[in-house]
Amino acid sequence: MDRVRALLSIVIILLLVGGCSGKPGETGPELRKIVYLTAFGAAGRDAFAWIAQEKGYFREAGLDVEIQLGAATGENLKTLAAGRVQFADNDLIGGTILAGKGTFTGFRAIAAIHQETLVSIVAPQDGPVRKPGDLSGRTLGAATGSVNQLLFPAYARKAGFDAATVKWVNASPQQVPALLAAGRVDALSTFLIGRPGIEKAAGKPMTVLPYSDVLPELFGNAIITSTATIAEDPDLVRRFRDAALEGLQYTLEHPDEAAALLHRKNPASAAAAAKGEITLMTPYTKPAAGKPLGAIDRARVTTAIAVLVETGLIPPGLTADKVVEFPLTPQ
Repeated sequence: MDRVRALLSIVIILLLVGGCSGKPGETGPELRKIVYLTAFGAAGRDAFAWIAQEKGYFREAGLDVEIQLGAATGENLKTLAAGRVQFADNDLIGGTILAGKGTFTGFRAIAAIHQETLVSIVAPQDGPVRKPGDLSGRTLGAATGSVNQLLFPAYARKAGFDAATVKWVNASPQQVPALLAAGRVDALSTFLIGRPGIEKAAGKPMTVLPYSDVLPELFGNAIITSTATIAEDPDLVRRFRDAALEGLQYTLEHPDEAAALLHRKNPASAAAAAKGEITLMTPYTKPAAGKPLGAIDRARVTTAIAVLVETGLIPPGLTADKVVEFPLTPQ
């Protein structure tokens, strides 16, 4: 009986040790639960979050990540400011505009997803909008609170027409393509990578007019977090950043797999359209030579702020450090 008791004690000890060993965050109690908000519903541009979850990159970083669907720039910043999420994918220029206006100041970018803005005008090739000036007096559709509307006055000014002549129709991220398909608007202001899904919804080819044609040097989406999270746990920020970027790298290299996973997790999202988005956005994710994926260049952020001041979107005074936490960006 003594031998049996001894053997049982050894087995129990080994089981306990085994349950506490392994990779950090591999067992339930060790995982830090956080909430992440996508940029704009469940689209190809956000597939990397589900890849990071599915491939175990978050778990290996000691994180249990709940992915929630975002609703564009302003709405996402409201959710982050309320403390309901710890991280979000958000348009950096849209956030910069709102920071410059003093609307939201408690956030910082920690990694760039798109090194150039993807905001564009998307219009039917057989419609009345062929060039920027054709937008004067037209009706545009966009997601409520999105960067598309925030940045539009600067786009119109640089393109040489009056932004005030344009009428806007707002919708949820999921319903934006339907505005054009239903004939309620002449064009959409959305991301250029959304063209495949818009063409599918409308059943016709589209013309794309990138904002970057008249507004160069502007970043696109970035991973952001709150200044409170940065102050409380910078190591958490680094771990999430690295796991998310690992998911982004895998997504760019395996668009078919990422699109299929996105569709499996969100059946309303078409895999073909998601793959199209991933493929179209890939060139825009490439940083300058010698820089890592996700890098954010301080000089470019400063230039972007100057453009926003020049076009009257924000008053002078905002600095790059007020929108980007440079020590926590990929180096």
